[in-house]
Amino acid sequence: MDIVIKSEKRQGLGKNAARRLRAQGFIPAVLYGESMDSVPLVLNKKDVVRIMKLESGENTIFRVGFDAEEYDAMIRELQVEPATDELLHVDLIRIAMDKPIRVTVPIVHRGDPVGVKAEGGFIDFVTREVDVECLPRDIPEGIEIDISGLHIQQVFKVENVTPPAGVRILTEPGTALVLISVPHKEEEFPGEKPEEAVAEEAKEPEVIKKERAVKEEAEK
Repeated sequence: MDIVIKSEKRQGLGKNAARRLRAQGFIPAVLYGESMDSVPLVLNKKDVVRIMKLESGENTIFRVGFDAEEYDAMIRELQVEPATDELLHVDLIRIAMDKPIRVTVPIVHRGDPVGVKAEGGFIDFVTREVDVECLPRDIPEGIEIDISGLHIQQVFKVENVTPPAGVRILTEPGTALVLISVPHKEEEFPGEKPEEAVAEEAKEPEVIKKERAVKEEAEK
């Protein structure tokens, strides 16, 4: 799917200019890459949201056009206001389609582990993404792993992954992706029951209160 985003160079810089753009439904952005100076741009917020809703998300390759030119690009970083989730700024990186690129892709799990179905364990998704290197056209939406054969206390590691053709995994081979764990037992309180411990904790504020009252009386 070819996606083309129309843009224009950003004239006004600074926080006030950025606020005005966002109020009008636009997002300040910058495009940078090898053998080019960084270019401040203005993007339509709807275009950015549309890309992020795709399965490929930030790994989506699209063309951004301005000044009668178009460049292959990807979203490198999104700046978001934590309190409101408002999109504040977008960093775009120019892509050379004939050169390898490093990206992060999600792990897609297939199958129900035997350690969960038949042995009473539970599944722990330790690492959900891996770093890979490949040509832009070979970027996978995700890397599938079959975890159906995992027994209790077994681990599926990066070294067990078979990557798609043209993709090299950069994450350390010993990194755990999935672990089938033994259910945790309830913690026991040595020498007393949990109820007794709670009762003791409930008494402490009263003791402190009485000691404070005695001290205040002595100071009168």
